[in-house]
Amino acid sequence: MLPDATVPVPASLMMLLSAFAPLFTAPSFRTFTGLACGFLAQSGKRTVCGMLTGAGLPRLRPHDRAHCFFSRARWNPDDLGICAARLVIGLLVPDGGPVEVLIDGTLLRRRGKRVWAASWFHDGSAQGPAKTGFGNNWVVLAVRVWLPMISRPVAVPVMAKLVIKGTASSSRLRLARRMITRLARELPGREIHVTAGSACAGEELKHLPPCLTWTTRLRANAALYCLPPARTGRRGRPRKKEDKLPSLKTIAKNAEFMQVTVTRYGKTETIAVAAFTCLRYHVTGAEPVTVILIRDTKKTGCDPALITTGKNPGIAPVIERYAARRAIEVTIEDSKQLPGTGQARNRTARAVECCIPFQLTCQAPAVCRYATGGCRPADTAARRRLAPWYTAKAEPPAAGMTARLRRVLIAARFKRTSADQAKPEEIHAIRLAWEDAGDLAA
Repeated sequence: MLPDATVPVPASLMMLLSAFAPLFTAPSFRTFTGLACGFLAQSGKRTVCGMLTGAGLPRLRPHDRAHCFFSRARWNPDDLGICAARLVIGLLVPDGGPVEVLIDGTLLRRRGKRVWAASWFHDGSAQGPAKTGFGNNWVVLAVRVWLPMISRPVAVPVMAKLVIKGTASSSRLRLARRMITRLARELPGREIHVTAGSACAGEELKHLPPCLTWTTRLRANAALYCLPPARTGRRGRPRKKEDKLPSLKTIAKNAEFMQVTVTRYGKTETIAVAAFTCLRYHVTGAEPVTVILIRDTKKTGCDPALITTGKNPGIAPVIERYAARRAIEVTIEDSKQLPGTGQARNRTARAVECCIPFQLTCQAPAVCRYATGGCRPADTAARRRLAPWYTAKAEPPAAGMTARLRRVLIAARFKRTSADQAKPEEIHAIRLAWEDAGDLAA
């Protein structure tokens, strides 16, 4: 065995992976590098041994070291996610610009009674009327970026936390609040805009950091209140909220809508919107919030209603940010189908809580490498040549990004690293000699 053998890594990828080196010991970082390259290069199952095989190290490194990396090695998945977020923000987000963060949940199906934290959860992507499934439920945080070769926004997953029933972490909103608070603490002075689903609304949104805004879809039965009156100077505690507002349907019936031009879902269109400021006291406390009513397809009332904690927010940017939330749904689905996130079969608590964040984080350096120099104009043409029915394909697909990096990693294994290494033509001559010797022996 050669326990310290390293996998050949392209220099462009190694520069990105080296950002994670301070989080590990030297042996653990070698294991991290090997498993990360194996995860990205593997075309089969991305189990723990599958990632080791994808790196070309099954005979050079014992498989128990790979398992111990997830079950016993001393590294923190949260620190790994923060390092990935810094990498993505530093390379793909304009300096000093706001950081767009998307939050969503997903279910990774598992089998077996001994899988840590596995239970029955709601699965919106399940087929059929029964939207439930057995497995591990995760809350995923992604950074939304714009890549130069793609016109739509792209969500890069950087952090994930496991939902454990019967504990304080059973609340998805609480886990999301912990992740975003940690990210805001690591980015002092940076403006952060969070976009989440309607389920991410609760008491955990009280006392948000001043640099943080939270935007979600507003429920139809949400309790809204008028702003508190000005202080009169009389003795006694001032009122924290005024009378309760009527339902959204009634508010939309009497509201004055105006025309706003927004760009969402790849289209620029003009829609009717109405905005007002109020309190959602049981969720955000005494902090004022802005409610945006959107009349898109209906002639009366409103379609969706959005709520944001930002002070004096622009109506069009809030609507566009919420429409871009679809990027994280696409990324989660692509993560399951293309890189194979969730195929590992860990069962112990430590291994389960570390493996999925590791696999999601590995996509951050892959996207950064592709965006900063790995993209080729021929990728789109190659995709159209292999799939001619995509006549309107004008941008590189996500599968092309994964395939290009996989080819680069595989080619790096056969690249000459020393002068005394055999050349390809020498290897070819030896192979022909073996074939001739085989024919003579027969």
